[in-house]
Amino acid sequence: MGKPAFIITIDTEGDNLWQNHDRITTENTRFLPRFQQLCEKYAFKPTWLTNYEMAVDPAYVEFARDVIARDTGEIGMHLHAWNNPPIQDLTGDDWRHKPYLIEYPEALIREKVGYITRLLEDTLQTKMRSHRAGRWAFNEFYARLLIELGYQVDCSVTPRVNWQFSPGAPQGNGGTNYQHFPDRAYFIDPQDISRAGDSPLLEVPMSIQYKHSALMNGVKQGWDRLRGKRRSPSVHWLRPMRGNLQQMIGVAEKTLAAGSDYVEFMLHSSEFMPGGSPTFKTAADIDALYDDLEQLFSWLQSRTTGLTLSEYYQSKVG
Repeated sequence: MGKPAFIITIDTEGDNLWQNHDRITTENTRFLPRFQQLCEKYAFKPTWLTNYEMAVDPAYVEFARDVIARDTGEIGMHLHAWNNPPIQDLTGDDWRHKPYLIEYPEALIREKVGYITRLLEDTLQTKMRSHRAGRWAFNEFYARLLIELGYQVDCSVTPRVNWQFSPGAPQGNGGTNYQHFPDRAYFIDPQDISRAGDSPLLEVPMSIQYKHSALMNGVKQGWDRLRGKRRSPSVHWLRPMRGNLQQMIGVAEKTLAAGSDYVEFMLHSSEFMPGGSPTFKTAADIDALYDDLEQLFSWLQSRTTGLTLSEYYQSKVG
């Protein structure tokens, strides 16, 4: 591969899942073509990591089929355990607690992953090769299951981030601690997902950098402990958060300067819709988001080559 890859990942899911709902809507489907067109303008190819409610939305299925037919992106799999069939209530109110998939019994995890994989493959008539875990919760059983089902690439790892402080099931231990995981792509060890092994599953960690120096992080964490607070160190993601264009460029710059052969961007599909997230509430917010995306993509265009997750995998094995 010549230039580093620019990998665009979109968690493609229902509207404003940050709020508690008794049902999930998928109005954000109508707002996805604008982003797809922006990607194509810069010759970038997004990977739409798709969960259950989108996979059964006819308008989204039409959109996804068009992306596949024109080879202008990739459809991958994304799974939220609380509404992905088969449904089995883990907490007494799964829609409220949004348990991590890895908190469910292994037999049920297998059924849920198999169900959404078959649904997407049958609906879109294409093999599912890329994946991201819902709420970033990944473990060794989940990795082995993906390998068994023929997935080639996962992008659930968020280096420098500890999700144990983000609760799922009230009786659980929170999410996965990725603080000391690699921040470069590696073929995963299915017995220990924090290290490289000889499996066929490529892990492509998110592009995330510390906000502060190691010294400052140590001081802040010590201060938090004194106050009885528990949280992950402050980080910047290659992810729009409203008005953070320079931070995103900084993450990309630092990641590439460290020798990485890719940078990975993420956003939720609902964040392209006014009111679809807590971050982008109005049409003006969405327009400001696109202003930032234009500048970010323009900055990256001369420095990177746009690849889907599967294309990046092929660059590593081919």
